[in-house]
Amino acid sequence: MEYKVLYRKYRPTCFKNIVGQEYTVKMLQNAIIHNKIAHSYLFTGPRGTGKTSTAKVFAKTINCEHLENGEACGKCNACLSFEQSPDIIEIDAASNNGVDDIRELINNVKVAPTEGRYKIYIIDEVHMMTTSAFNALLLTLEEPPAHAIFIMATTNVESVPITILSRCQRFNFKKFSLEDLIKQIRYVCEQENISITEEAITEIAYLSEGGMRDALSLLDQLSSLGEEITIESILTNYGSISMKFIRDLLKNVENREISLVHLSMQELASTSSDYKVFIKKIIQELSGIAVSIASGSYIGQFTYSQVKGIIFALNDCLNKINININPFVLIEMILLDNFEEKNTKNVDNYVENVNKILEKGTKAEQTLDEKPKMEEKVEKEIPQVTQEKSLEEEYIKKMVEIRVNNCFAEAKKEALKIFQDVWNKAIDNDKISPNIKSFILDSTVVAASDTYCILTSKLESTVYLLNKNADQLSYELQSYFSSPIYFASLSEVEWKKERQEYAQKIKNGGSYTLISESEIEKLKPKMQSEIEEIATNVFNRDKIEMV
Repeated sequence: MEYKVLYRKYRPTCFKNIVGQEYTVKMLQNAIIHNKIAHSYLFTGPRGTGKTSTAKVFAKTINCEHLENGEACGKCNACLSFEQSPDIIEIDAASNNGVDDIRELINNVKVAPTEGRYKIYIIDEVHMMTTSAFNALLLTLEEPPAHAIFIMATTNVESVPITILSRCQRFNFKKFSLEDLIKQIRYVCEQENISITEEAITEIAYLSEGGMRDALSLLDQLSSLGEEITIESILTNYGSISMKFIRDLLKNVENREISLVHLSMQELASTSSDYKVFIKKIIQELSGIAVSIASGSYIGQFTYSQVKGIIFALNDCLNKINININPFVLIEMILLDNFEEKNTKNVDNYVENVNKILEKGTKAEQTLDEKPKMEEKVEKEIPQVTQEKSLEEEYIKKMVEIRVNNCFAEAKKEALKIFQDVWNKAIDNDKISPNIKSFILDSTVVAASDTYCILTSKLESTVYLLNKNADQLSYELQSYFSSPIYFASLSEVEWKKERQEYAQKIKNGGSYTLISESEIEKLKPKMQSEIEEIATNVFNRDKIEMV
């Protein structure tokens, strides 16, 4: 008997066997039950998520002679002859994408079905069709015969013309969750008597990256070894990395065991391990640590900013890495760089060096009797820094107050939607700096006008930093807007209070009056210390780092 690969053997033949796409299945079944079947559908989503399989099940079900609650009976002539049915036409648009192929299809559409109620065309990889082919298909999709149904599938919906999209009911297929993949792999192993460990099942599910076909193909290949499938065999043959290795590596980074980190990275570099899988697993583990830190349940030396810094750096490495360089060397540098001890200078030395530059003559070194005078200068400087911090906090408080007022004065639902869309787009924008991206990830847009936007965050520290860097945030996002924009951030508790006050004021017939941004500029404190001003005047500001 001819061997059938696992992903074909376990392809679902009815709606109840389709896993991970509950919403789509429910909508299609309801359309069948209530006799509201559209003439064209578009199934979109990543590879291996069941688009073509669902299309076949849908086609089989709508032609079934004895439906049972939106499920095909599997016993009637239409169900039994489904695979050879002349009324089910499958087309691979990757190889039949020309205008002549589509014209032939259009001519056949006019012919009534031979056996079933509908003639169903399943067009896979529809985005591969040429522009001329799409244009030829348009009129048929606009006014198709009553007996014709088109089901199109694509992994690249962006390449499908909007004129086609607007004529279809679109269903988005999501990647399978890790739990769904593990459950299905375990089921297949039981049915096929494949000996496998639980750890290996989880690793296969992880390597498949949300694709059921990839998971079953990998399982099929591993089962040919003729022995129990273990995590070791997967790690050896497919360049994967165990989560234990990842956790041990991060623990060494956390404890600053530099030599152990270096040995681990050398070990990885000498294997066939896939650096992309390695990076994704590190990010997955670090994201869990970040959540634990934010919730206050983490016990360890990592800080939230350290974890966030590594995640963003690794993500950039994943997207921009130069393959001419050993990727594991770059990854090692990222891990070590984020925990590099900063070269700190005490205030005595800093003040001393600045004053030496300003002296008319150059002295080789300061005499002992000059030292007490320098210490006296330091003591005078400290209260000044404290005072500047207090002024900064007062300025931020007033700035937030004015901008919240102005946002409420002209708040619009349309503007809120625009800012929320920008928030989603900015995450993938390479021109946005990592620290601004971190602010975007940690905050939520809750109110907006054409000019103002209010943000909230769970963390008080993020709220403070957002307000402190509001001008930078506006500058880096200005390309998304046609006019200047201004941000203000509140904690979730503060936002709840402000929203209640706003609702009560509007209910009582009150209103908000715009306050000019120039009022905020007047309040801006002198942010540079005297020493910074001196250093700025003497040197190029871009080369100065205050520590």
